[in-house]
Amino acid sequence: MTKKLNSKQLTQVLFVIYLLALVWIIIFKLNLSLIPIGSQRSINLIPFAATALINGHIDWAEPLLNVLVFVPLGLYVANLFKPLSVKIRLIVAVSVLCEVTQYVFGIGATDITDVITNTVGGMIGILSYQSVKMGVQNSDKIQKVVNQIAVVATVICMGLLVVVKIGRHFLA
Repeated sequence: MTKKLNSKQLTQVLFVIYLLALVWIIIFKLNLSLIPIGSQRSINLIPFAATALINGHIDWAEPLLNVLVFVPLGLYVANLFKPLSVKIRLIVAVSVLCEVTQYVFGIGATDITDVITNTVGGMIGILSYQSVKMGVQNSDKIQKVVNQIAVVATVICMGLLVVVKIGRHFLA
């Protein structure tokens, strides 16, 4: 007999899928190859110092993409965990873990700006969840609505990142 997934279980499955996609985005830089491992190791502890100037203007693309990709994390964390302090710590921990992993394996630049922008994205996700929760009184409905929003946000984030990756490939 097959058991139908309830909304909470669906959220947990979606959360795991999102985390796998997040690892692919941040750690593997949307690549399928492990060739870049060990080829780059740098650390920047000065916020926004590495944000590049292009023609005299600050390039906000990467910080904004970092914010965007962590919004679904905030939605999932807000939906699955109770105390706000736990939610915030989880978002910061995931971000720091990604940055430390990049440094340890020499996969990319470890940057405090990424931790800051990732945390802002997660907080936007938490605030979005709270907004939905205020508008919907039924807890089953909240779960379903948040699942729908999280799926859409995750798909949009992944799609945008793939478009950015393809665009950079053609421009390079």
